[in-house]
Amino acid sequence: MPGGSKYEGPPAALEAYTSVVEESRSGAEVKGAKNPYTSRNGHMFSFLDKDGTMALRLSDEMTDEFRSNYESGDVIQYGATMRGYSSVPGDLLADVDTLAEWFDRSFDWIGTLPPKPTKK
Repeated sequence: MPGGSKYEGPPAALEAYTSVVEESRSGAEVKGAKNPYTSRNGHMFSFLDKDGTMALRLSDEMTDEFRSNYESGDVIQYGATMRGYSSVPGDLLADVDTLAEWFDRSFDWIGTLPPKPTKK
């Protein structure tokens, strides 16, 4: 079942998110039927929330750069701030080429973290 197949948020946001993942050089794939996300070595590094806002996990240095270039902020899910994640503004989500570069940078950085052990 493809990622996002049961997503109930804005269809245009899912289409843009999927386009960014496909445009990237990472080879990542969208997972999660209802809650689309991407991961590497057990670490989630991007997702699309039910409101159509994309979140991207970045290093501290990349977060500073990203937030100084775009109108971005913290990502809050279920009343808690998700450390390391920045919200992607809607106009950047529509700019597939530029966002794919940031997506690749996130993918590369996540690859430097030790793999999470599987639960099996």
